[in-house]
Amino acid sequence: MAAKLKKGDKVVVLTGRDKGKEGEILKVMPSEGRAVVGGVNTVIRHTKQSQGSQGGRIPKDAPIQLSNLALIDPKEGGPTRVGFRMVEGKKVRFAKKSGEVIDA
Repeated sequence: MAAKLKKGDKVVVLTGRDKGKEGEILKVMPSEGRAVVGGVNTVIRHTKQSQGSQGGRIPKDAPIQLSNLALIDPKEGGPTRVGFRMVEGKKVRFAKKSGEVIDA
C-alpha cells in the first residue's frame, strides 16, 4: 500500500488529548501504523543519570496512530484526505479537499 503520510508532512491531530494540534511528521513506522509528530503526544520520560547524560524528567514525543492524523491542505489550510493520481506518467499524492498536488 502506498504511503499517504510521509516524513516532513504538516499534519493535524483529529482525536485524543492533543486534538487540533498541528506539527510536522518526524518519523513514520508503517509496520506499526504509527508516526512521531513534533510537539504532539509529548510524554515525560524519567531517566537515570549516566556518564554521558544528565538524568531527570525529559519530555519526549511519543508515536501516535496514523488514523488519528490528517494532512493539512496546502491551499486551504484545513485537514484533508489524501488521494493518488497519475501526472505526466508519475504517481503523485493530492489533497482531496482542494485537488492540489502535494508532491510534484
